[in-house]
Amino acid sequence: MAESAGTKPKRILVTGGTGLVGRAIEKVVADGEGRPDEEWIFVCSKDADLTNAAETRALYEKHRPTHVIHLAALVGGLFKNIKYNLDFWRRNVHINDNVLHSAYEFGVQKVVSCLSTCIFPDKTTYPIDESMIHNGPPHGSNFGYSYAKRMIDVQNRGYFEQHGCRFTAVIPTNVFGPHDNYNIEDGHVLPGLIHKVYLAKKNGTALTVWGTGKPRRQFIYSLDLARLFLWVLREYDEVEPIILSVGEEDEVSIREAAESVVEAMDFKGELIFDTTKSDGQFKKTASNGKLRRCLPDFQFTPFKQAVKETCDWFNLHYDIARK
Repeated sequence: MAESAGTKPKRILVTGGTGLVGRAIEKVVADGEGRPDEEWIFVCSKDADLTNAAETRALYEKHRPTHVIHLAALVGGLFKNIKYNLDFWRRNVHINDNVLHSAYEFGVQKVVSCLSTCIFPDKTTYPIDESMIHNGPPHGSNFGYSYAKRMIDVQNRGYFEQHGCRFTAVIPTNVFGPHDNYNIEDGHVLPGLIHKVYLAKKNGTALTVWGTGKPRRQFIYSLDLARLFLWVLREYDEVEPIILSVGEEDEVSIREAAESVVEAMDFKGELIFDTTKSDGQFKKTASNGKLRRCLPDFQFTPFKQAVKETCDWFNLHYDIARK
């Protein structure tokens, strides 16, 4: 019996497949969210240098994907970004152009790329929504990375208008979970805190958090984000990006985040806020109104539970964790 169009097998290529989000998608798929008509292929920088057009094309030639989730990027913490804005711009623009153009050339049905809230204008009103991406320059500290990510949205529109391609993008807020980069100097706030608490507990020292602890952030658990990625891949039909985030009411202060990690790691020492260190932006509140309209019943993992699961993973895998 001929297969109906609805059950045609999908071959889904995930770039950046060994990173925080790639590992989460792999786990969610393995734990029962995958479908029988889906074949998942997770690749990393060892499989192909995506800044190289020929290597990217060869990767598509080998796997012949029908769908792509594009997570690969050159990323770094704040201090690396400030020093190498040109490198971040060039390498990410090359990666994104190669991945999207090969997808077009090989007739890929859908690409979902991953953007970042750093693409939003620095001077803006809150909450930020999907219509405001290009309303002014991003923060100057990492303009190379931010503009390269913004250009994915520009390219997606171009491929749609000129060739009718279904290429879209998602914008997650602060992602955390197992397989993160737990580097204290150059990583993100929550994994950095987890590593700091681990060391303070081990060495019997106080925990020092940089800044006042007052800035607020929306954190999204990588496994929740992974489940949303599957929904976007299968159901979301717009070219315009969609913000994937918990609601404004679930914003957490850095102090609350630190206290959640302290509780999850059973740390009994002193918690000190070093107010000589700068706080960064007070808030970057994003609206998840569009997500809620599309998917009103989605249940996010409670923040404390997600932090506990992440801390447990880090304790168990300290030796292999990126740090």
